[in-house]
Amino acid sequence: MWPDRELDYIKLKDDEMGQHYGLFVSDQLVSVISLFIENNEAQFRKFATLAGQQGQGYGSQLLSYTIQQAKQAGVQRIYCNARTEKTGFYSKFGLLPTGDSFVRGGKSYVIMERVYAASSSTSHHDSSSEA
Repeated sequence: MWPDRELDYIKLKDDEMGQHYGLFVSDQLVSVISLFIENNEAQFRKFATLAGQQGQGYGSQLLSYTIQQAKQAGVQRIYCNARTEKTGFYSKFGLLPTGDSFVRGGKSYVIMERVYAASSSTSHHDSSSEA
């Protein structure tokens, strides 16, 4: 994720509120991701796979699982801050660029999202409460 930075660089004040997942191969942790759900939205963050293990499908498996967990929780939107050069990867999971972008730590990011249809019993309430 940020191998050249201190651990404090990636810590978030709301880490204890997240759901943290890891994928192990044998006894080695090879991929991690955190899911933060608030109301009807979910953001996944801190998604990383060991450099030597990339390209083998581990990150894809973990992201698929995480998206499924968010859907089971009833979220209507899932999003992430994707490095610009990784947007093709996230598009395989149905995430689309929102047009919002920023730079952090010298790296360019774009916000990507996937929106799910609201259930008919909650769609009116949820749309009226958005600010």
